Amino acid sequence: MFTISLCMIVKNEEDSLARCLASVQDAVDEIIIVDTGSTDNTKEIAASFHAKIYNFTWINDFAAARNFSFGQATKDYILWLDADDVLQKSDLEKLISLKKVEPFTYDSVTMNYHLSFDQDGKPTYSLRRNRLVKRENNFRWIGFVHEYLEVGGNIHHSDIAVTHHKEKQYTDRNLQIYLTKRKENHTFSPRDLYYFANELRDNGRYEEAIAEYEQFLATKLGWVEDEINACMKLAECHGRLKDREKQMEALLRTLTYDTPRAEFCCQFGNMFVEKQQWLKAIYWFNLATTLTIPKQQLSPIDYASWTWMPHLQLTLCYDRIGNRKQALEHHQQAIQLNPHHPSIIFNENYFKGITP
Repeated sequence: MFTISLCMIVKNEEDSLARCLASVQDAVDEIIIVDTGSTDNTKEIAASFHAKIYNFTWINDFAAARNFSFGQATKDYILWLDADDVLQKSDLEKLISLKKVEPFTYDSVTMNYHLSFDQDGKPTYSLRRNRLVKRENNFRWIGFVHEYLEVGGNIHHSDIAVTHHKEKQYTDRNLQIYLTKRKENHTFSPRDLYYFANELRDNGRYEEAIAEYEQFLATKLGWVEDEINACMKLAECHGRLKDREKQMEALLRTLTYDTPRAEFCCQFGNMFVEKQQWLKAIYWFNLATTLTIPKQQLSPIDYASWTWMPHLQLTLCYDRIGNRKQALEHHQQAIQLNPHHPSIIFNENYFKGITP
């Protein structure tokens, strides 16, 4: 059985750290906590779990802090988490079982990262991250914000999931770091440009975000999934600015990188819904229903677009053109996939007493 060092960087996490550590402590053999300046009881909580605690002077660089935490590990493999992450009981059991696999020759293990959930607690938005890595490989974190772990070799895509429970309110911390780096004439990598644009968009600075997305796409050096997502988010920015023509153009640019994704089909279909062009909308929502969620994809997945959402929209579209039979068929598929969604419940009440 291989051993695991849990490595975390924290600051003022007294409200969530105990929950995180309690959820994973039975699977790890060492807990490394790197504190970047807490003024609450974070360190005391970490100490109660017999963690090894280190101080790290914050230098506006997440990768530097994470690399320092990895440098303190002594076990065979390193697992990393954030304080607002947890392992559900079933995922903890899977991780414990994984430790018993022999021979275990993997350099990295990816795990699902569930970021948001529906009314029944099912994931609605998730992605994959390299979570467990062989310590002797000395894999490094890259990027002062939205850092990523650069790995290689033999990678195992597990069915283990890390669940994110956001406790702290959103701040513009990351945006301010980017803006500071820009003032310091720091050279932004293509990935930096993409995530800088995301922060601008998240803070409602749409014109600036558009410029950064365009600069990122112009490099033609980004990860293809980031390029596709940049086009989708670029479309959103144009939509926020009420420029429908440029919104549509940005969405169509995703097709220059790959075949249509369900997220694209739903967004494109929604544009035709706004115009009440029901047949065109039906085409794209129908296409979405034929697509299968990619396996082992590291980029974010909006599960709604790949499951119930196109059926919900097809229910609307077919009803608007008077095809009640098709509308009801798609409603039945939507309700099977997400029976407690308010819009689907509304449609259930709407269809009562209506004969196809």
